[in-house]
Amino acid sequence: MKRIILLVAALAGLFLAPASLRAAGTNYYLGTGQPDPLVLLMPPPLPDSSEQVGDLAEVRYVHTHHTTNEEAAADAERKGASLVFFKPLIGDFFQLDQLPKTKAFFQHVIGDAARTVNLAKEHWKRKRPYVVDPSLDDGRPVKEFSYPSGHSAGGMTYALVLAEIFPDKRDALIAEGRDLGWHRVVIAKHYPTDVFAGCVLAQAVLREFKANPNFQRDLAEVKAEIAAVQSNWRKPSPPSSGASK
Repeated sequence: MKRIILLVAALAGLFLAPASLRAAGTNYYLGTGQPDPLVLLMPPPLPDSSEQVGDLAEVRYVHTHHTTNEEAAADAERKGASLVFFKPLIGDFFQLDQLPKTKAFFQHVIGDAARTVNLAKEHWKRKRPYVVDPSLDDGRPVKEFSYPSGHSAGGMTYALVLAEIFPDKRDALIAEGRDLGWHRVVIAKHYPTDVFAGCVLAQAVLREFKANPNFQRDLAEVKAEIAAVQSNWRKPSPPSSGASK
């Protein structure tokens, strides 16, 4: 099953620490305030507004009408967006222990994205759905605030950057990135508006990345590293010297 395969892949050396909204340090590819989530994003719905009532109603509906597969996926993804979840779309050759430049590159990418998301979360301090409605609480609280979704922003940032490397897989990668955000609604950790805002922020992050010459340089090196590993992975094993004649 898909999620079991993903967990095995993580143990096999693909795992890259998930997008953490507690990411410390300074940005690597993003300039200060670029993008500025407080300018880019609309504020979340006001606590007593009709919009908030509708947002919470959708969380309640999704939380009670999801499939068992969606719940299992959401549970596997609790720790955050990770490259692990994209590997089935890319191929078995995509092993980060064999791709040191790629691993370092994505650590910088997701660290920058996480710090940008954290700025917005700390500014708006939106309470999570299960805090507003305790009947949605599954006993597994999350420390960070709700808006925007870090899973959504992190997952979509991974998806969009991976799509620069694997353009033929763009649609599937973006679909996986969207799922990483939406599954947080399934377990009542986020509102739909949180997830949408995360996707919007990820698009802005990618735009700023692509305007940075250092990002473009590193992206080119990552593409070359992946192409070399992929090419070698496809080579058939040489025949055994001890084969019978």
